[in-house]
Amino acid sequence: MSFSVAVSGATGYAGGEVLRLLAQHPEAEVRTVTAHSSAGRPLGEAAPHLRSLAHLEVRETTAESLAGHDVVFLALPHGASGEIAAQLPEGTLVIDAGADHRLTDQAAWERFYGEGYAGSWPYGLPELLISPDGAKQREALRGVRRVAVPGCYPTSAQLALAPGFAAGLLEPDDVVIVAASGLSGAGKSLKPHLLGAEAMSSMSPYGVGGVHRHIPEMEQGLSGAAGRPVSVSFTPTLAPMPRGILTTATARVAPGVGAAELRAAWERAYDAEPFVHLLPEGRWPATKSVQGSNHAELQLALDEHVGRAIVTCAIDNLAKGTAGGAIQSMNLALGLPETTGLTTEGLAP
Repeated sequence: MSFSVAVSGATGYAGGEVLRLLAQHPEAEVRTVTAHSSAGRPLGEAAPHLRSLAHLEVRETTAESLAGHDVVFLALPHGASGEIAAQLPEGTLVIDAGADHRLTDQAAWERFYGEGYAGSWPYGLPELLISPDGAKQREALRGVRRVAVPGCYPTSAQLALAPGFAAGLLEPDDVVIVAASGLSGAGKSLKPHLLGAEAMSSMSPYGVGGVHRHIPEMEQGLSGAAGRPVSVSFTPTLAPMPRGILTTATARVAPGVGAAELRAAWERAYDAEPFVHLLPEGRWPATKSVQGSNHAELQLALDEHVGRAIVTCAIDNLAKGTAGGAIQSMNLALGLPETTGLTTEGLAP
C-alpha cells in the first residue's frame, strides 16, 4: 500500500518533524510541501537535514496545492487550519497538528482562543483512556478521514494521569500539573526571549494563572477518563533545551488508595502499549531518553504525607507530542500497523 502525502507548514518545527518521520515511512510518498515565507524555494534551503526531500519546491499553502493527495498534514498556527480543511475533499485523510479541531466544547474554544470555532475531530492520542471502563481512543481513529492531533503538553499530561482517573483512584478537583518544555515548543518565529543568549542557562514560566490554551484540552481528556468533570491547574515553563517535555502531574488519591494499587492501574493501562512505558520502580523519566522518538516514559509515586499521586512523564514535544502522534494516528486511520515508520530509537548523548 503506497499513498501520496502533502504537508503544510513544512518549514516550521512541527511540519519539519512530520517530514522527517514520513521520510522513514515505507508506504508514504511525500509529493507536496507548502509554507508561506519559504514559498518558491527548494525545501533543502529551509530544512537541509531533510536530504531525501530537499529537491521538493515549497509551494504556497492553499487548498488547491494540498488537494489531490491521499493524506494532508496541516501544521499551521491555530485559526488557520479550519478554513483550509473545510475546502479539502471528504475522502482525503486530513490530520491537523494545530489546535483548531481538538476541543469538543465551543465555549471553551472561544474563551481560550478567541477565534471562530471549526468543530471537533477524532482526537489523535491512541493510548488515551477515554472512559472508566478502560476503553481507549485508538478505536475511534480506525478508518476516519479527519484527525485532530493533541497538543504536546496535553499528550504528556493525559498519559500521566488518565489511568488513575479511569480506575477511580484519583480525586477530580485538585489536579496540579507543572511541565517544562524545550524551546522548539514555542515555534520557529523569532522572539527575543527565545534567543540563545536569553534562554540558555535559564528557566522561566509563562501562561501562569489558568490562562494557557492547553488547559481545556487536558480537562477534556481527563474528564472523559474519569467519567466526571476534572479541573486542572497548569503551569508551563521553558527549559534551556531544544526538544523535550518533562511533566510532573499530581492529584489527590481517593480514601484508602495505596501505592501498590496505583502502580497496578498504570501497569494495566500501558503494559501492552508499544510507545508508552511505565519504568521499573526507582527509575525516573528523562527527556534525553526519548529524544527523537515516539516513546513516552512514565513513573509514579505516592506521597503518603499529603495523600497525592505524583506522576512524571517525558516525551519529545516534536515527536510523540506532535508528529509521531500524528503519524501513529494516520497509520490507524489507513489500516496500517500502528507502529509503521515509528520504530526510531531515542538519541544519546
